[in-house]
Amino acid sequence: MSDDQPSRAGIAADGPATLPLPLAGQAPQERADAARNRNRLLDAAARLVARHGAEHVTMDAVAAAASVGKGTVYRRFGDRAGLMLALLDHAERTFQEAFLAGPPPLGLGAPPRERLHAFGTAAIRHEIRYRDLYLAAEQKPARRYAHHPPRDVHALHLTTLLRAAGVTGDIELLVEALLGYLDVALVNHLHTQRGMPMERIEAGWTDLVDRLLR
Repeated sequence: MSDDQPSRAGIAADGPATLPLPLAGQAPQERADAARNRNRLLDAAARLVARHGAEHVTMDAVAAAASVGKGTVYRRFGDRAGLMLALLDHAERTFQEAFLAGPPPLGLGAPPRERLHAFGTAAIRHEIRYRDLYLAAEQKPARRYAHHPPRDVHALHLTTLLRAAGVTGDIELLVEALLGYLDVALVNHLHTQRGMPMERIEAGWTDLVDRLLR
């Protein structure tokens, strides 16, 4: 499956999910032990980013947190930029797994309204946790909407949930409005520069969804 066009079957409201690799292209098949080790390193890096911010995370710190030698981290990711790119990819995949195939209310089994509420809340918290990485990976405005696989997956998921909830009208533009609310730069601006508490931003998402579903 190309990462240019996520599978619509994978964004079903209920059913199996097929996850695209959103950022780095299709990785070669790994042995199970190699994949486990890679995930262990990325999980350690994610904890450090959440605690200290991406700009303060070093290869040495990741190696120490994962209880491996620094050379192991360099062999796995090449350099710090490679680690950050892999971590962003890992974070996006983990988020996608949660809303496409995880437990309710974010994942399968909950009514569309509850899943919409949960998706926005989870997206806002996810973006704040990894905002340094997402903001650093922001594309130029001219390319921002033309090719953005993670955003495409989110759009297809929201489209499916709005249709399942019986929303009518121009679904495509309604989805763009919802995605605009969840823009990483906007969420960061509201929370960091304007000092809005997370609870207020999340409540605003819930109110927006409820207005659309009336």
